[in-house]
Amino acid sequence: MTRRLTLAAALLAAVLLAAMPDGRRWWSHVQYLADDKLEGRDTGSAGHRKAAAYVAGEFERAGLKPAGTEGYIQPVRFHTRRLKEMESSLTLVRNGESEELVLGEDAIIGTRVDPAPSIDAEVVFAGYALTVPEMQYDDLAGLDLRGKTVLYISGGPASIPGPLRSHYQFAAERARFLERAGAIGTIGIPNPHHMDLPWQRIALGSRQASMSLADPALDQQHGLKFSATVNPEQAEKWFAGSGHSFDDLVALADAGKPLPRFPLHASIRAKIAVERGEVESQNVAGILPGADPVLKDQYVVLTAHLDHLGIGEPINGDRIYNGAMDNASGVATLIDIAQSLNESKPKLRRSLLFVAVTGEEKGLLGSNYFAAHPTVKAGSMVADLNVDMFLPLFPLRSVTVYGLNESDLGEDIRTVAHARGVRIQDDLEPERNIFIRSDQYSFIRRGIPSLAMKVGYEKGSPEERIAKAWLKERYHAPADDLRQPVDLECAGRFDDLLRALAEAVADRPERPRWNANSFFRRFAE
Repeated sequence: MTRRLTLAAALLAAVLLAAMPDGRRWWSHVQYLADDKLEGRDTGSAGHRKAAAYVAGEFERAGLKPAGTEGYIQPVRFHTRRLKEMESSLTLVRNGESEELVLGEDAIIGTRVDPAPSIDAEVVFAGYALTVPEMQYDDLAGLDLRGKTVLYISGGPASIPGPLRSHYQFAAERARFLERAGAIGTIGIPNPHHMDLPWQRIALGSRQASMSLADPALDQQHGLKFSATVNPEQAEKWFAGSGHSFDDLVALADAGKPLPRFPLHASIRAKIAVERGEVESQNVAGILPGADPVLKDQYVVLTAHLDHLGIGEPINGDRIYNGAMDNASGVATLIDIAQSLNESKPKLRRSLLFVAVTGEEKGLLGSNYFAAHPTVKAGSMVADLNVDMFLPLFPLRSVTVYGLNESDLGEDIRTVAHARGVRIQDDLEPERNIFIRSDQYSFIRRGIPSLAMKVGYEKGSPEERIAKAWLKERYHAPADDLRQPVDLECAGRFDDLLRALAEAVADRPERPRWNANSFFRRFAE
């Protein structure tokens, strides 16, 4: 009897292992979406339209019902802005002396904020320029910012919890408080110790078009007329004669301490020429209907962004920013899960809503539009599970979950992962603000409990070094293409875990809810 039970257990384990996705189907979708022929899937481009058509076709083949406004497609309109660099300038003025800044080397002018043609404004250093009412923390308090531009260092004090700190660093949230204080613009300095991208690639990226949603109800500018970003290597000149050095300020930031605030006795003059236009891009949505007579009208949303950076400035002679891991990988996961569900045909209680969103690289715009204009009944989306650049670069032993402790979805993913021998961990690097940098955040702001997941690693491990090297060498670069090492088994196991999580959330008796102590609970009230 014991031998028979042992043999049966071994056979069952073999069957489960054989059924586990091996990543090859996932990779086939990445290969299409990240092919040079799609030219990097820039928002509104011909390559993005081809990618959207491909995803719509795969959703249909997987048996999903159309959930766009035009079949599987939800069109989204954008305003575009591209800086005319040769016709634009930045000048730092102090004590009557002017220093012209070199665009791309000293600083870049941002166009996510629709800029005024010219600016001549005093600059005030406001620490992190962070306002967190719940913690009685306000870097703007007591400063006269009327008609002025605010210089700040990215980040926030360690006394403020990571998700809360991230939320108030979101551009629209910061702009809301700056508008109230009378500021007309911002100049941000990235903390050089927490930059995902080297400055050179940030500068190259600034030459691409910025976008905003054409829907005026979704404007996030809050009256700001100017934005710029300073190269940290050139930041010291901004603090000359202030009694403070940039290095000392960064040391305080690295220690998680509040920053001083002080006048710089300097002004910024800017001349800004912008080429404007309009484009249309596509969200792609499909539904796997639920089976419960009541719960089928509730939707568990699975999201991933379809867009990337398109054709940009060449690096090592390559101008196509393919975005294989960012985020053809995530869209391929949605397709792979939909296809596996079509094969197994489970009778899930709730419906699953698969959405490949556009405009993430432009500021979470496609997901913002979908969350504001859902193609299902308002209030019927009960959770969002987002996958973006999950980086299957090494075996799957752990998963980092963003939003893990904000809602009871955290218990769902812990249960699913434990059954698969996968360890769950919270955000190890809250200073990177990943929590607000992908599409789950658009749903969170609409009160919908959400999670985002990536393949995890331990601090100081070889896996961490692999992931950090990927960011340095491939993130937002043409090297994020099909010619990179990928662990297909890891991708297959990740897809299996996400599918199991989606099934668990779809079948739970009660809709997901925010934890009582979560700041984000207020968005649902």
